[in-house]
Amino acid sequence: MATELNTPFGRRLRLRRLYGSDSRRLLIVPLDHSVTDGPVTGGRGLDELVGRLAACEVDAVVMHKGSLRSVRPGLFRDTSLIVHLSASTVHAVDPDAKYLVATVEESLRLGADAVSVHVNLGAVEERQQISDMAAVAEACDRWNVPLLAMMYPRGPRIDNPRDPALVAHAITLAADLGADLVKTVYVGSVAEMRDITRSAPLPVVAVGGPRAADDSRVVSYVEEVLRGGAAGVAMGRNIFQAPDPGALAARLASVIHADRPALTTAVPTREGVLS
Repeated sequence: MATELNTPFGRRLRLRRLYGSDSRRLLIVPLDHSVTDGPVTGGRGLDELVGRLAACEVDAVVMHKGSLRSVRPGLFRDTSLIVHLSASTVHAVDPDAKYLVATVEESLRLGADAVSVHVNLGAVEERQQISDMAAVAEACDRWNVPLLAMMYPRGPRIDNPRDPALVAHAITLAADLGADLVKTVYVGSVAEMRDITRSAPLPVVAVGGPRAADDSRVVSYVEEVLRGGAAGVAMGRNIFQAPDPGALAARLASVIHADRPALTTAVPTREGVLS
């Protein structure tokens, strides 16, 4: 059980804000895809989109620093802001080679509740990505900022990115380097995912996956990953490219936060839980 003595107040405060009134589960919507792929929101303005998501019980959105210029700060009253520090584009010689484009200190100046970094386990440039994540983790400890590690088995030596052993390794790597929670792939089996999450040293949120044909399939996927022990999802395209992003976000929030408990007992941390 974590205590005030081993988890600084600032980190506890930001983790509580991130989790809102549900100490177990999270609905995170990444909106950082435009750096990688170009415009992806179908002409919707970010301010309008974030407003819809915030009104539908999305716990947090992930954005790059410059995108915040077009979003009203008031929209983050009940929704947390995670500033993404990593980048690459699909046009690069090696799109899997992520690099840092912002700092923890810069994110704090922007009002972030947490930061995120992306590591491709097995990439040609894996060494640099792991080194970057370690540096970010140290800065997060210095400033008491929660760290979301986006960990993907992805690279020339990765034959099966859903290999449970690889996914478990990615989660362990994130924990060993100091992350507070990890986003990674769903292995495709409830039983195998449950084995991974049961022994995971930190909360695991599942990726949203490729664009689904309809909203019902998205809901079914989220129900499945929750049965696998995931602490929620970090889902981008399937939400912001849906015909009605707000309606789908509200539907997913009701699934993820079903029987939402009052936040009076514990918030998961690397050390255990916060009371």
